[in-house]
Amino acid sequence: MPILPPRNGRGLARRQFITGASALAALSSLAHASRAQADTVFAPTVPTGPQSVFDLTISPLACTIAGKTQTIPAMNGSMPGPTLRWREGDTVTLNVHNHLAEDTSIHWHGIRCPADMDGVPGLSFGGIAPGRSFTYHFPVKQSGTYWYHSHSNMQEARGLYGAIIIDPRTPAEQTWERDYVILLSDWSDVAPEDIVSNLKFQDDYYNFRQRTAVSLVHDAKKQGLGAAIKNRLQWAGMNMSATDISDVTGIIYTYLMNGCTPDTNWTGLFRPNERVRLRFINASSMTFYDIRIPGLQMDVVQADGNDIDPVRVDEFRIGVAETYDCIVQPKDNKAYTIFAQTEDRTGFARGTLAPQPGMQAAIPPMDPRPVRTMLDMGMPESMSMKGMDMKGMNMAEPPPAHTPPLNVENQNIARMPTDRLADPGDGLRNNGRRVLTYADLRARRPAADTRPPSREITLHLTGNMERYIWGFDGKKFSEAEPIPLRLGERVRFTLINDTMMEHPIHLHGLWSELENGQGAYNPVKHTLIVQPGSKLSYLVSADTPGLWAYHCHLLYHMDLGMFRTVVVS
Repeated sequence: MPILPPRNGRGLARRQFITGASALAALSSLAHASRAQADTVFAPTVPTGPQSVFDLTISPLACTIAGKTQTIPAMNGSMPGPTLRWREGDTVTLNVHNHLAEDTSIHWHGIRCPADMDGVPGLSFGGIAPGRSFTYHFPVKQSGTYWYHSHSNMQEARGLYGAIIIDPRTPAEQTWERDYVILLSDWSDVAPEDIVSNLKFQDDYYNFRQRTAVSLVHDAKKQGLGAAIKNRLQWAGMNMSATDISDVTGIIYTYLMNGCTPDTNWTGLFRPNERVRLRFINASSMTFYDIRIPGLQMDVVQADGNDIDPVRVDEFRIGVAETYDCIVQPKDNKAYTIFAQTEDRTGFARGTLAPQPGMQAAIPPMDPRPVRTMLDMGMPESMSMKGMDMKGMNMAEPPPAHTPPLNVENQNIARMPTDRLADPGDGLRNNGRRVLTYADLRARRPAADTRPPSREITLHLTGNMERYIWGFDGKKFSEAEPIPLRLGERVRFTLINDTMMEHPIHLHGLWSELENGQGAYNPVKHTLIVQPGSKLSYLVSADTPGLWAYHCHLLYHMDLGMFRTVVVS
């Protein structure tokens, strides 16, 4: 039986920026790479039919990306793993065999299954030991685009993930001729444990785009010298960086589309005037992407597997673990670039839609890098330096009610958290393109449970970048009590983001109905992006008993404390 050797953890020297335009994303050979790519997307014309029984083997695989070869945990010999196609109403059986030298697991992200089938070791089952197998068996009660990934040993960051497509029981409302999965991920040859160690040592270890004297001159021309200097003093007083958009950047990440680097150029084919369905899945560990296809508008028809009223946009941001389905209709006999630039603008993933193989279109330049503002800290931009301590707090004001204390695990409190559901996010405002926001999402069907919530659970998303510790309410997972829900009750979760980063919050096993003003048609999601300095709420019907994971889906945030257990009993 092949086994995965111990990982070679390498400390990272500050080395040359990786653009992602490197070597072929191959699996040991060009032929193998082509086969692996074919496994991860639907055929150009008619997708293969759904299945109900799967044999899935997780084993070590030598994989070369951007000129670096590593042994990774792969499913059925490919990275990403094979796309699994199910049908609503069927019962699926998935036999997972572990040929690694370490425990593994598979979590079916966004899938409503019994708790003991959810795949979180230590919570919903014991994990899959080396040389052992586990059979997942559950009815499929939903349809749409989802994905799967390991919940063990940070294997998700090393390539153990893939797509799930579930056909609806009744014919879909939308029609299309072509159907493609666009699975986005971030890849590094640096071991996840080393990345965490470097972030603990220095929180901006991978952030080399600090503001300079040149940018001060630029800002002074726009804002005035006094305002520009005051802004920098505010950030210095908080010991934070306004350019800290992503914890891990393109300095070590190569950004992949369906396992392919940008120069490999994954391509999907079409005939002019055909409707093409693109199923975007963000399977990254730490990266948000801004998606656009220059020359094509996108009709967003599904969010996190659930149908929405179509929204026509030029661009949308997809957070880690989210999925969005779009329909495009290329009219011309030419190629179009699928462009996925990272939120921090340190790199991009890229693919092509084309009428013939080998065609490609121009790659657009990346937008300017975003810069955080006092809005992202939950403070008005006009807040003066007077009365601010080193943590950026105006201590002359009483602290907001129900807030965690400032301590070694909580660096900041959002004094004036705002509703940012209509805000496309840092780097996307007023860019001349129509950008999707959460306020645009409206469910296609009304909610099944129309009861008002019986109570509210308020949680603060907290962290300390200097120590690289994350948590809810100033506590990491090891210090926090479970969140109890009564079976059958309906509750409101309210999240307040006290940090300067977006957090994709994922509740396993239950739907999250985002309160965005659509009433009975509030969109139903499994992962919600909470913008910096913001506040949002969503409704949860506790209709499935068990122990459920509740966490930030930024892998290193989850691993370092932003995790809770929700107990439905």
